[in-house]
Amino acid sequence: MRAWHCWRASNGEGMGPNETIADRYRAPALDKGLDILELLSQEPSGLTRSEIVRAMGRSQGEIYRMLERLVARDYVTRLEGDRYELSMKLFVLATRYPPISRLIAAAEPKMTQFARSAVQSCHLAVYDRGDVIIVAQESSPGDWGLTLRLGARINLLETGSGRTLLAFQTDARRAQMMAEHRDSSPDRGTDPALEASLAHIRDHGHWRGSSRQARGVVDISAPILGPSDAAIAVLTCPYVERLDTTANGEQDTCQLLLQAAASLRVTSNV
Repeated sequence: MRAWHCWRASNGEGMGPNETIADRYRAPALDKGLDILELLSQEPSGLTRSEIVRAMGRSQGEIYRMLERLVARDYVTRLEGDRYELSMKLFVLATRYPPISRLIAAAEPKMTQFARSAVQSCHLAVYDRGDVIIVAQESSPGDWGLTLRLGARINLLETGSGRTLLAFQTDARRAQMMAEHRDSSPDRGTDPALEASLAHIRDHGHWRGSSRQARGVVDISAPILGPSDAAIAVLTCPYVERLDTTANGEQDTCQLLLQAAASLRVTSNV
């Protein structure tokens, strides 16, 4: 009888006319905790408890208890002035996911080798829910360099990493990524030159162009391709021209980055 009851529930039988499976199996406390995490993920400077209460429309008591549990479990960090921000725990958990952890393990020695040869920094980026997240980075061995913070989220359309990820996808997957990006960044308009830009990246096998975030920096991005020739990640060098040394120029750095990315290509689903 119990098995029959479970089967009926999983197939939607025995529900009220306006009840869905999602309604039937609600877990309000879990939903509340996830809502807090998602809210804080959009606030780099964190929020006070009062701000969280107002944003969520909950009582002080509900939010206090949930925040205390999230702090105790190290998902949220308490700052001075009764402010709360996300800890790095979610990022750490994500990088433990076997495909990502294997990619990082394979990429790190190649990134170190590139940084030493080019005397430039580099980072590894993957797609995540409408944007791009930095999952590994290697600093320049020299005294100067530009490095992105590990775990940083960067824009899908405004960065070389993001556009390179987009360029090397199927049409269906690219449309899905764009839709998710519009949902996460609803105020941004569509670049009319985007399709031409993506075609250019595909034709040349990489992106090389002026950074849209820092003047004087040239972003060089190379895709790490999977078995179906779709990009599973991107290796990017924020190239900074040195005036006080005869280190590798932009073209040589680009070739070194392309070699590193090609050496990480995944040729099997196993």
